Amino acid sequence: MVAVINVTASNKERLQARKDLAWSIATGGIGIVLFAALLVAAWYYAATIFLIFAGVLLGAALTAMTHGLGKVIRLPHPVRLGIVCLALAVVFLAVVALGGATIVDQAKVLSGTIKSQLVHVKAFLDKNGIDTSYFELGGATSQPAEANAAAPGTPSPPRNLPSASQLAESGGAIVSQTLKLLRGALRAVGNIFIVIFLGLAFAAQPSAYRSGLLFMAPAGQRERVAIVFDRIGETLERWLIAQILTMLAVFVVTWAGLTIIGIPSSFILGIQAGLLAFIPTVGALVAGLIVVLASLASGWVATLSALALFLGVHAMESYLLTPILQRHALHIPPATLFSCQIFLGVVFGLWGLALALPLVAIVKVIVDYCKSDEFAKQPA
Repeated sequence: MVAVINVTASNKERLQARKDLAWSIATGGIGIVLFAALLVAAWYYAATIFLIFAGVLLGAALTAMTHGLGKVIRLPHPVRLGIVCLALAVVFLAVVALGGATIVDQAKVLSGTIKSQLVHVKAFLDKNGIDTSYFELGGATSQPAEANAAAPGTPSPPRNLPSASQLAESGGAIVSQTLKLLRGALRAVGNIFIVIFLGLAFAAQPSAYRSGLLFMAPAGQRERVAIVFDRIGETLERWLIAQILTMLAVFVVTWAGLTIIGIPSSFILGIQAGLLAFIPTVGALVAGLIVVLASLASGWVATLSALALFLGVHAMESYLLTPILQRHALHIPPATLFSCQIFLGVVFGLWGLALALPLVAIVKVIVDYCKSDEFAKQPA
């Protein structure tokens, strides 16, 4: 009798073990499929995800400014957020009102200067035996002039009026190009409004979105997830404030230095240098290249002075501002950051290049917490 009971119990245990194994395999397979589907969706909708992430960054910046204002003025959070948004709007309108015409004029001059200097650089390289056919700068415009040039005594060929089909084709091409420009402009304006709306929405009720994200986490891990969220928010806030101050300092120093040197379009060059300072390493190199190209038209002395100014600004940003302002925000080795920038830039384009640093910062916060003793001691 006892043997029969033992056999029955062992059979039940084996059946339960098989059911557990089948359930584990099924759960693991479903998890792998869902993870793969998530990766595919992230790949196809990367631009939308980066757009939402940009809105989150703007919300973090507004929240940081609001918290900073709260240390000075004891007012409710919505009132402080309104004051911050009003101050930013006034600064933006003042820049547009005072420097809008200057920005437009200097942008036109800068565009023409850079184009002409690129053509001169191409001609210099061609003269020294370097193949620059892949640049495609000015090659298309020189051939028609040579083809149209005829001998002095050769009669000019008759010019026929274009046919109706040619007019229709040219008109259709003009309309299509115009529609492309309009779609591009509307898309850019729409993206800006989306980022602003998301930033204001996140900054208006940060606790509500934090609670919603915690509600989606497993119940046994919510305390750990809450710690990670709070540390990510604090890191992003400190980094954004430090980055804004760095961009402002780069803009002022570049603008003042180029004005003293006598480089035209110094204001717009300072603006682009300040904006590109948001992208570490790569942004500084691009800004320096633009400054040097724009200064070639002013002579070699001005070019060398502009190059020295760029090196000085880069040294100020790398060895003075970043260690002082971001010593409590990020501690990422330059080679690691540059590698991540190149990888994300190649895979996701400009979005990945511009937002590489905050993404790496988020990953670093998660990895540091998971490797810390606090994570091991935290009860699940």
